[in-house]
Amino acid sequence: MRTLFLQAPSFDGFDGGAGSRYQARREIASFWYPTWLAQPAALVENSKLIDAPPHKTSLAEVVAQAKDFDLVIVHTSVPSFASDVKCIQALKAANPKLKVGLIGAKVAVDADGSLKDAPCVDFVARNEFDFTVKDVADGKDWKDILGLSWRDANGDIHHNPERPILEDMDSLPFVSPVYKRDLKIENYFIGYLKHPYISIYTGRGCKSRCTFCLWPQTVGGHRYRTRSVAHVIEEIKWCKENFPQVQEFFFDDDTFTDDLPRAEAIAKELGKLGVVWSCNAKANVPRASLEVMRANGLRLLLVGYESGNQQILHNIKKGMRVEVAKQFAKDCRELGIAIHGTFIMGLPGETRETIKETIAFAKEVNPHTLQVSLAAPYPGTFLYDQALENGWLDSANAELVDENGVQIAPLHYPDLSHKEIFDAVETFYRQFYFRPRKIASIVNEMVRDRAMMKRRLREGVEFFQFLRERKQAVHG
Repeated sequence: MRTLFLQAPSFDGFDGGAGSRYQARREIASFWYPTWLAQPAALVENSKLIDAPPHKTSLAEVVAQAKDFDLVIVHTSVPSFASDVKCIQALKAANPKLKVGLIGAKVAVDADGSLKDAPCVDFVARNEFDFTVKDVADGKDWKDILGLSWRDANGDIHHNPERPILEDMDSLPFVSPVYKRDLKIENYFIGYLKHPYISIYTGRGCKSRCTFCLWPQTVGGHRYRTRSVAHVIEEIKWCKENFPQVQEFFFDDDTFTDDLPRAEAIAKELGKLGVVWSCNAKANVPRASLEVMRANGLRLLLVGYESGNQQILHNIKKGMRVEVAKQFAKDCRELGIAIHGTFIMGLPGETRETIKETIAFAKEVNPHTLQVSLAAPYPGTFLYDQALENGWLDSANAELVDENGVQIAPLHYPDLSHKEIFDAVETFYRQFYFRPRKIASIVNEMVRDRAMMKRRLREGVEFFQFLRERKQAVHG
């Protein structure tokens, strides 16, 4: 079947390709690669990938292109589901013979509900969906495809047995040739990464049990399954040859440093290639490993600190000690490794005092840049079940984003309101960035690099626009 893989048009600036945490608009215009779509696209011959949001592809343009296909696979999420369904309705109105399926965490945890809520959808591929989608595209009888939930000619819904989790990660083809074929890489921009960048996965799954984290609890699982070192390096070599403009490679595995011997082995091979790279990491990587990675091209670590309060870290099963995180930050600073730190306001146990404590912690570890999110109880996560059970999530505030795609605060606690949690994000940003020391650091960076000056000025405009939109979301 001629197959189109689609990240549908959505809220203006909506990052549907965002990783394990959430899909939303960002404080600063940012787009992650649609790797979860590119991977099955790499398996299906003569397929095409359209990632509409970063390419500003309109619904009319998508509909026009979809007329040439037999099958469309749409990546959906909780925030984008309604608009994705409207897009599918438009596609089918223009091409009634079109078969359309959904993939993503939203349908992995609620295949039945998703099909019932969207009669225009023919099937969903649950959990790890790569080869499920390939079977559909290859024309295999739907009743024989593992991991598929589908609607028959009478409208009845069927759920086939689960597909075994993928063990041989090297059996997956490279995603980067799909990037080359169908995407303009300059449209992918992350504030803390050099531009243009490329991100790929070197493995799936995460052994950590963070209660809020989406993909390990819905699709990837809690066992870190990895590609061989040689397979990863071969793809980086391919990218170097085919994307000479790339300034940085980012490994988007939930925690690339979970397997330190392998991380070090990959680092040493990357060092031979002379590439600049970054990755996700937990704030407990020992100094000896940091030294090896830094000596072989590591520039930045994306670190999920979440909170500076130890009890909250216990509550969310982070498996992290505050004192260890502080030492890790000190080691990175001394070795010249930049950190982009991510924090979450409104996790279980949050109070006015813990918010102050986390802001103070952030100032102390002083990451180069940071991102502050609101706790998002996605269906399928432990946090979602916990929030329902304890009455922290009520129907009036159950949405995760507003009508513009901006994150809202869905959780509340007996002594901490939705509004207080929502307002804490702006307070956090202002107290962290509007310090003389931080301002001096940013200005110094801009003075030394003209390109960085342009970039930071643009980001500043976007950031203040974001703050204005947040105020409107509350008071509008």
